[in-house]
Amino acid sequence: MFAVHLLSFYFSKLQEDQIKKVDRFLYAMRLSDEQLKDISARFMVEMEKGLSNESNATATVKMLPTHVRCTPDGSEKGEFLALDLGGSKFKVLQVRVREDGRGKVEMDSETYPVPAELRSGRGTEFFDHVAESLKDFLQKKNIMQKKKPLGLTFSFPCLQSTVDQGVLLSWSKNFKARGVQGTNVMESLRQAIQRAGVVDVDVLALVNDTVGAMMTCGYDDQRCEVGVIVGTGTNACYMEELRHIDLVEGDEGRMCINTEWGAFGDDGRLDDFITKFDREIDAASVNPGKQLFEKMVSGLYLGELVRLILLKMAKEGLLFGGGVSDALRTKGKLETRHICMMEEYKDGLRNTREVLVDLGLSPSDDDCLAVQHICTLVSFRSSNLCAATLAAILTRIRTNRKLKTLRITVGMDGTVYKTHPQYAKRLHKVVRRLVPDCHVRFLLSESGSGKGAAMVTAVAQRLAKQHAQMEATLEPFRLSPEQLGLVRDRMRASLEQGLKRESQDSASVKMLPSYVFKTPDGTERGKFLALDLGGTNFRVLVVKIRSGIRRSVRMYNKIYAIPQEIMQGTGEELFDHIVHCISDFLDYMGMKNTRLPLGFTFSFPCQQAGIDKGTLVSWTKGFKATDCEGYDVVEMLREAIKRRNEFDLDIVAVVNDTVGTMMTCAYEDSRCEVGLIAGTGSNVCYMEEMRNIQMVEGDEGQMCINTEWGGFGEDGCIDDIRTRFDGEVDKGSLNIGKQQFEKMTSGMYLGEIVRQILIDLTRRGLLFRGHVTETLKTRGIFETKFLSQIESDRLALLQVRSILQHLGLDSTCDDSIIVKEVCGAVSHRAAQLCGAGMAAVVEKIRENRGLATMDITVGVDGTLYKLHPHFSRVLQETVKALAPQCEVNFVLSEDGSGKGAALITAVARQSCQET
Repeated sequence: MFAVHLLSFYFSKLQEDQIKKVDRFLYAMRLSDEQLKDISARFMVEMEKGLSNESNATATVKMLPTHVRCTPDGSEKGEFLALDLGGSKFKVLQVRVREDGRGKVEMDSETYPVPAELRSGRGTEFFDHVAESLKDFLQKKNIMQKKKPLGLTFSFPCLQSTVDQGVLLSWSKNFKARGVQGTNVMESLRQAIQRAGVVDVDVLALVNDTVGAMMTCGYDDQRCEVGVIVGTGTNACYMEELRHIDLVEGDEGRMCINTEWGAFGDDGRLDDFITKFDREIDAASVNPGKQLFEKMVSGLYLGELVRLILLKMAKEGLLFGGGVSDALRTKGKLETRHICMMEEYKDGLRNTREVLVDLGLSPSDDDCLAVQHICTLVSFRSSNLCAATLAAILTRIRTNRKLKTLRITVGMDGTVYKTHPQYAKRLHKVVRRLVPDCHVRFLLSESGSGKGAAMVTAVAQRLAKQHAQMEATLEPFRLSPEQLGLVRDRMRASLEQGLKRESQDSASVKMLPSYVFKTPDGTERGKFLALDLGGTNFRVLVVKIRSGIRRSVRMYNKIYAIPQEIMQGTGEELFDHIVHCISDFLDYMGMKNTRLPLGFTFSFPCQQAGIDKGTLVSWTKGFKATDCEGYDVVEMLREAIKRRNEFDLDIVAVVNDTVGTMMTCAYEDSRCEVGLIAGTGSNVCYMEEMRNIQMVEGDEGQMCINTEWGGFGEDGCIDDIRTRFDGEVDKGSLNIGKQQFEKMTSGMYLGEIVRQILIDLTRRGLLFRGHVTETLKTRGIFETKFLSQIESDRLALLQVRSILQHLGLDSTCDDSIIVKEVCGAVSHRAAQLCGAGMAAVVEKIRENRGLATMDITVGVDGTLYKLHPHFSRVLQETVKALAPQCEVNFVLSEDGSGKGAALITAVARQSCQET
């Protein structure tokens, strides 16, 4: 009995001595909890760097957006193909997701080798091998003739701009195929598939293996929002709040981030934890100085790390009696699978002896115990390091969501995690110790990341179908250069038609003479009253014009509202309201007894028989006052002044707002001979040769023509570019069938076009979860100012969502993106159409004057042109493209058409005095 105890004591003492000997030699590999917390804190800093626009370029932990925004929602169905590529072998899979929902996933797969010569050869040969293997699989499964969407699990760092595009940043894990780094791997795969003759494959999704693992486990557990791989390589992904990802537009919702944590430490951040053995591993690798964290953790390096330690200890006489075999000197002879064998619970020591003997060594019992402990230290350090970085991710998720405790599932995959007998248990234990406020479930990805790629592909296919429907809806708004050329030519024909006596009555573009014969020359002077009526606001101004060397224009004005009941009441009520506003202004200015010459900017189509005579042709822009159309608006104003009987005014001129804008800008720039309004309404005026104006006597000189181009298309000439949404807007307007061009280009209607599109998309389930709210059904609720706000480059999607919520529309991040796209399509078309019309006008002026080229200035006013972030640029680009022989300069009218009315009045008075 004593002998048994003595023997037991001897072996215990032997084991203790061996463990102490190894611990002293590898003390740097033993990491305390404090050290692990330090590493975790360092990794959190690196994550922040990778997520920031300012520091991402220099960050080692790249934090790559995957453009995977959600896990499967159960509506996915169909058959999918997947390629799982990331090591010396790769899988081709066929994944069937049944229509009856979750848990009904069936898979067939086949494994193909990736020979070493292909891993380090030409990139085209590498992808050709993948494509030929895919072809072989399809032939074996007899599915060559059936079109299949495909997802690629590609376990290397890629910069993705979308879920189906990815540029390889760098190879890892002994891959170094030439000509691939810096290129789009998805395009390389598509080309290889085409070369192989596989025609019915639609490559839809690029997925990192960590994302594949997360999606695979997420299919069974919706709490799974982290994926970790510990195999040939190591990496992690997780669902990050979109507001923290500077590299992607948007700040609402989440997106999966591929951390690429294998590069942690490449900037020296882990130098105090890197041992001389790690440095030796790095120096002998295919990528020295890169993937340092991965070289301390992953299965590609653990076996080699143990071999280097054994070789060093043997040379120092600490193992094998100082003996070293050729095999022990040979790189790659000891693999990670050997570590797994040596650390088995029951047979570990026996396996250790067999492995060492196979290496040509003669180990003692003492040696076997030491080697087994070395394996334990190396693998334990690996799991500790993984635990530290995973703890950082879990802490970030918890603090992002402002939670005291977090319940979450981590999807795990990789040969080291799966096959090492103690790795998983060690990892779980340390993670839970480092983050006690996180309740973590670890879920093994049984089906591999290939299934995850298929799941991402299924989601991508669903989104692709939605995108195709969106594109089809918006396609009619995207006008080609040929279509815009036709609009220009048709507008030109309509301008000519409106100028001719025999066709003017039937012309849709009325080409109304303004009786303004010239622009200001700087000699104008005096004090004038001006009125400006063209929308829901009415402005009264006093304008003081000074001539000479120090010429100037000073203005005093007051703005008054025109209530809707007045806009759509009787003519008498409207003009009485106007006179009431004038009376208030004159009282305000102390000018009740002063009789000033007055210019009246009246922004509606009028047939003029003189500068102070204007018969209203038709109301536009929401006005519908009765007993006005067909009557002289100047006389109606005079009658209203008489009814008031408080003051008298000398009404010298009635002008359109476009003419006022042109005159305002012409006062500063003598080349300004065109006026454009792009606001509530849309219209243009320009200086036409008198010989071309058949409705007015005289052939000499020029006269400003108010085109009233808003009526363009009333004869059906642009029906081929009008959409069903334009038709809906027209049906709901006060003047059905009229002002067709204005209804496609002006601020009065653009928001309503957008609303009609949003209703259509919502009814088809593409927006707002298919729920058409009462707010969305309300005509006029979506104002054009919202287009300007939503399309602002400075406006993040969270603010877009805020605008939509203000309208009672509960939107997701994806909804906000779609709404922004719709607004862009509608406003872009409006600007292009205005540009095509303007090209027709300036080309006509150039040809009138027989010029090969022409410089001309356009004076512009209107809220759409001024406030929309892209309207003016698109309009100008369109004019340049469609009228290349004209150099057109656009000048913004800062003072409005009221100043123009005063200038016209001054010019008219001056002309009268001269005659």
